[in-house]
Amino acid sequence: MEKILPRIEELAVKRPERTLFTRFIPAERAEDARGTWAAYYRRWAEVTLCNIDSRLVELAPALTRFVPPARLLDKRVYSPWTEGELDRILRDTGTDTLVVTGCETDVCVLATVLGAIDRGFRTILVTDAICSSTDHTHDALMELYCSRFSEQVEAVSMDQVLRDWS
Repeated sequence: MEKILPRIEELAVKRPERTLFTRFIPAERAEDARGTWAAYYRRWAEVTLCNIDSRLVELAPALTRFVPPARLLDKRVYSPWTEGELDRILRDTGTDTLVVTGCETDVCVLATVLGAIDRGFRTILVTDAICSSTDHTHDALMELYCSRFSEQVEAVSMDQVLRDWS
């Protein structure tokens, strides 16, 4: 995250009023989770809210200065689309293009990108502003984004995004 955080800041400072951060909030305890999430949290109980430092679920301090006008959307699952709030926000703001950055290329970023594709958004994935906890899965997903989804995802560098916004 430390590697991509300055890139995300660089993007957010350009259009903070059009920025939306998502934040994954784990279950308090495994028994509070639904379906397979309960099994997930039983397996990895150390990531439940009752077992982690509460600061770990906060927005990165470097990004808090953008909120507001940037928005913060909490989610209890990988996808930001399941509760409907993201759909409402994007519809109300007339958004047709999403510029995606963030952590876990193969989990949260993937869920965001697939939901955006399914909803018909122009989806721009900033390749040097996403990361994962493992290089192997990050690289595999980058290949998938650039090959299988090449008609639906524009994989570009931050420099390209900033040039296009100038």
